[in-house]
This record gives sequence, C-alpha cells and structure tokens, in this order.
Amino acid sequence: MKNFSLEEICEKYKANRDVISLFSGAMGLDIGLGKAGLNVVIGQDSEPSCVETMEANGHNVLGGDIREIKPETLLELTGLHIGEPFMICGGPPCQPFSTAGKRLGINDPRGSLFMDFIRMIDYIRPRFFVMENVKGIVSSPLKHVPTKERVKNDSEQKLGTVLDVILSEFNKLGYKTVYGILDAVNYGVPQFRERFVLIGSRDNEDIFLPIPTHFQMHQNPDYRWKTVGEVIKDLESDPGEYTPLSGDRKKYLHMVPEGGNWRDLPQEIIPVAMGGAYDSGGGKVGFYRRLSYSQPSPTITTSPAQKATMLCHPKQDRPLSIKEYARIQQFPDDWKFTGTISAQYRQIGNAVPIGLAEAIGRAIISTANKTSTIETKRFRGTSVHNKIKNAMELGGSSYGD
Repeated sequence: MKNFSLEEICEKYKANRDVISLFSGAMGLDIGLGKAGLNVVIGQDSEPSCVETMEANGHNVLGGDIREIKPETLLELTGLHIGEPFMICGGPPCQPFSTAGKRLGINDPRGSLFMDFIRMIDYIRPRFFVMENVKGIVSSPLKHVPTKERVKNDSEQKLGTVLDVILSEFNKLGYKTVYGILDAVNYGVPQFRERFVLIGSRDNEDIFLPIPTHFQMHQNPDYRWKTVGEVIKDLESDPGEYTPLSGDRKKYLHMVPEGGNWRDLPQEIIPVAMGGAYDSGGGKVGFYRRLSYSQPSPTITTSPAQKATMLCHPKQDRPLSIKEYARIQQFPDDWKFTGTISAQYRQIGNAVPIGLAEAIGRAIISTANKTSTIETKRFRGTSVHNKIKNAMELGGSSYGD
C-alpha cells in the first residue's frame, strides 16, 4: 500500500470545504462562513453558555479548555484527516501574562491560548486559517520582565509587538499570511466595528483581505452603509428582554436626544448625572449614549447598560434589547441564545458580525476557486481605477505581508 506524502494528501482534498471552528462563542464567524458557502463541521468553546448556545442551535460542539484538547480528537469527531479541512478559524485570546528571567514577559502570546490555536493548525494542516482579534494586537508591545536580582539595573525592555510573534509563529508553520484591520460597517454590517483579521494559506495561494462592499456615499442605496433603523426599527413594540436602567439613569437618559450622549444634558445636571466621571479625562462618549436610527451603531459591547458604555434605544428610555443586539450583529431571528441575560449580551457582544465573516469567507473561497481576479492585457483608465481601488483599501483595511 502506497504511503502518500502530505502534499499528495492535501492535493487529494482540494475540493473540501469543511471548517473546524475554535473559540467559537455564539458562532457569529461560523454563521457568516456558512453563508459564504463553507461547512462548519464542529465548534469549540470553554464557556458553558456558549457551548449550550451552539447545542441549542443544532451544531456539533466540543466543549472544554482547548489546552486539554488533542487535535486528534477534533479529527476523530469530524471524520476528517490531516490536510483535509479547508479551514481552521477562531479568535484565540492573546491576553498578557507575566514571567521572569530570559523568557518574554507581559503581552507574550506564547504564554496564551494563541499557542493552542497554533498547535491545532500545526497538526491538522488546514488549507487556510482565519484568526480574528482586537485591533490593538497590531501595536501591543512585548516586554522583557527582569528578574528580582536584575531589577535594579534592568528596566523593562521592549521586544517588538505581539503581532511580530504571531507572524513569526505562522511563518514557522510555512503559512503565507495577509492581515489588516477591517471595519465591519464596510461590509454591510450596521455597526462601526474594527477587528484584526489574519488569513493564512498553507499552499502559498494568492490570499487577500476582502474588498469593502459598502460605503458612506454611493449612488446605489444597496451599497451604502447600513443603519440602525434598517435593522431594529420594527422591534419597537416587541423588543424582547433587556437589562433595565435604574431610576436616575433612566431619568437622565430621557433628556438625551436621538444620537446624543451626556454632553446633550442640561449643563446644570451634567455634574450630578456623571458623578465621579465628570472630572475624569477622556471623551466619555459612552455615558448616556443614545443611538440614532439614521446612522450605523457604535461598536456593540458586552453590556449596553453599563454607565460608561451605554447603548440605548434611539427613541425609548432603555438599553438595546437582546433581540436588537442580535440584529445589529446580524444573527438570524431564530438563533437561540442561552444563559442569563448578561451571558447572552456577552455572547452577542463578543461575536464577529456575520456580514464581515461572510465577506472573509467569500474572499477565501474566491482564492481557492481562482476566481478573484479578472486578467486583462490592458488596463484602460488606470489612474481612475487605481484611485477607486486605493479609496476602497483605505476605507476597509490595512494590508500586511
């Protein structure tokens, strides 16, 4: 019986479109990839409420700490083989940690769950991977933390960025990568939400970040930014569950006009309404923030009722409801969220907007199918078209090698 090389195995599975999802949460990324035409065969998360949500929606789930999960187990549960999966996707937390000696110190992703994401890719060898994270990961510095013996003579030393380590690790695996910051509003999501997206190709294919599809100004309304009113206005009479505001907060919010915040309160009331935050620095834009039906939403957080990060209804004196949160993140109306109200808000707030996820999936599929580019011998109107292309890229992403 012939022993096939990894290259031959990978070639054999070129038509595969199966996806393994890690750190899946409420499956926003997975739903979007599914809409693009991919097949998410299993999800994974350590948070019980997220696992319950995936199960409630009929998905194959592996619950538990990823540090205790073997890649062989994922393959056994899906019936897939090494080199067969089309993609592994997920948003591994790259939280800081602290150590001493010669090791890299705080903000080192080698001490985070990121390395377990790497471990799965290294063993399973998917054709592509997608990693998403907060945009701050691009500039988050690595630091060397000195030992107690050296602390008097050795101050913290900067050692590049978290992104440097991430790219280095994927380079060691032999994956070609492209990365950037994508704003969901440019992909048909009714929300300003910037996320770091990294796409990798095992086979050195011509991957690219998805080109923006929606713009602040466009002659066709179908391609303009989507607004809050377009997705939640019909829920005014039936908003569903939400966390109510306390009496005083509701009283002050009542004075804020649509699209306003604490700055729109009567001047004599502001110090009392803001409390200790009144003398603090920063813009404080989230205090008593009321959304506007005619604009995209600010970034959805994990709770719309916190004093500093309020996301309140454009017309009614309350935070956005679970239903409205889900609509802004583009979850289907029949998607079931489990757990307490706060757990549901957290699941939705942490999710990748579905429109952004679908755009990512379509970009990768077009790469796989070799349909992303129209080849021409002559490019007429080069200067005009380059200006359009540059404007699109500036509006939607920043690219890396």
